[in-house]
Amino acid sequence: MKVLQILEEAYEKDVIEKNFSRREALTKGLGFGLKAALVALPLGLLDAMNNKANATPTNADVVTILNFALTLEYLESTYYQMGLSATGLIPSTDKTIFTQISKHETAHVTLLKTTITSLSGTPVAMPTFDFTAGGTYPDVFTNYQTFLALSNAFEDTGVRAYKGQAPGLMGSTVLTAALDIHSVEARHASEVRRLRNLKGWITNAEPNGLPAAIYAGEDNTTQGGVNVTTITTAPMASVTEAFDEPLTMTAILAIAGPFIKH
Repeated sequence: MKVLQILEEAYEKDVIEKNFSRREALTKGLGFGLKAALVALPLGLLDAMNNKANATPTNADVVTILNFALTLEYLESTYYQMGLSATGLIPSTDKTIFTQISKHETAHVTLLKTTITSLSGTPVAMPTFDFTAGGTYPDVFTNYQTFLALSNAFEDTGVRAYKGQAPGLMGSTVLTAALDIHSVEARHASEVRRLRNLKGWITNAEPNGLPAAIYAGEDNTTQGGVNVTTITTAPMASVTEAFDEPLTMTAILAIAGPFIKH
């Protein structure tokens, strides 16, 4: 089934499967959610895969990456569904935006699950989420500013997550689909940042009230081995805004872990 056809059907159905049986753990992906992965996953796995960008990845490699992405998409899609269901949380002026973002995330879940299955893999079961992060954000579904802030955090993290895993998909037929999702996540991030009255892009490594780990490394000015500040008169802040940095799987797991119960 072609990617566009899968996405179109997902938009029409606007349905996310919520009940999955638990499967084997990391032999076929991130079996018991991100917290378990923090313990069970070899920390250098994806970094090592990234160093093999010139080799065609195995189906098992690709399924591992896609299940990682699927777990993050579960988190985002569930978050927006809960936010849209919370009475009086999202102002009517912004509800259309989050309704559409929610549809996008549902489509991403559907596409990733279908692709994993097509590769003879097992889609990871959806974890149980705690969007208060153990009480750190107790008003996430009653205070719109808190909801916006976490949306901002999830979207910016998602963008860096897809970029970080792209090298591991080099040579795979699913790379284009992953990049298609990556660009839409970036549009989400820009839109939500503007709803928070921020720039649509990231300056330096400014966290703007969010965990600093989300933006670690975003102040990098060296691209392709060249320090861009040495070949332009643009200020350093503008140079950092012009490039977005990837994050490793390990870094993403550390950021997302507090929102995963099991």
